[in-house]
Amino acid sequence: MNQETLGLIAGTLTTASFVPQVWKIWSTRSARDLSWAMVAVFTLGTFLWLLYGIKVGSSSIMTANAITFLLSLAICVMKLRFDKEIIGDPR
Repeated sequence: MNQETLGLIAGTLTTASFVPQVWKIWSTRSARDLSWAMVAVFTLGTFLWLLYGIKVGSSSIMTANAITFLLSLAICVMKLRFDKEIIGDPR
């Protein structure tokens, strides 16, 4: 197995791991249990990995991190939106 194939498999698995979280936040309309610090740092880190992939010309790094960056942005948007909706909720 060459290094690009290995990268594509690894990227697919790590990227796919975010899909259930995005789905859960969307279906429950809640992201209260997610730390803003974690979400922000992860999103920034993924963006920097995307830039790194572009710089070194690695399609596996670019693809995986572009998709993961979009998923993490979706989490940021939903956290912002849904956290605002539950302000004042005594839960």
